[in-house]
Amino acid sequence: MTIAAARAHLRPAAWLACSSSLALLLGGCAGSLLQSDAKPPDTFRLGFDPPTAAATASATPSIAGLALAVARPRAAVAIDTDRIAVHAAGNRFDYYADARWAESATQMLQQNLVSALAATAQFGGGVMTAPARVPTELLLDVELRRFEAVTAGADAASPGAAPVVYVQVQVSLVDSRRVARVTSFVSEAAVPASENRLSAVVAAFDRANAQVVSDIAERVQAALAALPATP
Repeated sequence: MTIAAARAHLRPAAWLACSSSLALLLGGCAGSLLQSDAKPPDTFRLGFDPPTAAATASATPSIAGLALAVARPRAAVAIDTDRIAVHAAGNRFDYYADARWAESATQMLQQNLVSALAATAQFGGGVMTAPARVPTELLLDVELRRFEAVTAGADAASPGAAPVVYVQVQVSLVDSRRVARVTSFVSEAAVPASENRLSAVVAAFDRANAQVVSDIAERVQAALAALPATP
């Protein structure tokens, strides 16, 4: 007897019971495969408090109506990630387990720079992320060179001295109207964590990030005095 013939001889109730049992069996298998009891990673975001930026009361006449776009920083693949990087002994590059940034390091830096530069009240045309929807006269080109915790141990879990967080950024301020570089510099910070714990390391990242962002905002303001007056 063929399968089709056998199925035809089954009473409707029996066939329904078989179908229901098969559906429950498949549903149970799918649930066990797709569901996970793994703990989600802790998520951290590095912000920047605008009042800590070096703001001035009013913009200088030469830049009062200009707009600035902050490019998304370039970075090596190892640090252009939402994972928290650790440079361990023996030049080993690793990441903290079960911990993530809320965005990638480059996205966080770009957002922090926009907040810090907007807080200076120097740009009458606004400060925005690049690519901007409207033309801007100034562009801040950014390269994130370092964004990691350096530990003397073999990896992030090794006991011992507290890690030191390093943040290093190369910045160029470009006058797009004249295709000319106004200034270029490197800003960096090294901040020791208070202890060899993830929470202390994240706090050190927060301080190092704030130092670099604040320094960049101040040095960009100083360089703006070199811009020629707008027509």
